[in-house]
Amino acid sequence: MHCPPGFEARGEVIQATFLGEHMALNLNDVTRIAHLARLELAEGEAQQTLGQLNNIFALVEKMQAVDTTGIEPLAHPVDQIAEIALRLRADAVTEEIRRDDFQQCAPATQDGLYLVPRVIE
Repeated sequence: MHCPPGFEARGEVIQATFLGEHMALNLNDVTRIAHLARLELAEGEAQQTLGQLNNIFALVEKMQAVDTTGIEPLAHPVDQIAEIALRLRADAVTEEIRRDDFQQCAPATQDGLYLVPRVIE
């Protein structure tokens, strides 16, 4: 399988790898990926998708450039912005079991179950 530079073939999957300082796709890469994903893209859509994908790659490169040495991963990022108590409702039963009321209109019930005619012999 022929793959564009910066891509690695694994079966029908194309995996992008960052080469050097900058990873960018071209229009042929986008149309190839769309073909593998069985997506039909018009020329204008392919060009727009190319810009969006390259913006995503640029953002990833910026994020990878940040030195995160010694920074603990966050369980919830909101904790660092403000002390916000998460508004969780109490886990309480709010409905009552009304099985008998619901089964009053059923033609046949037994031990809380609906009885239905046998369909398969």
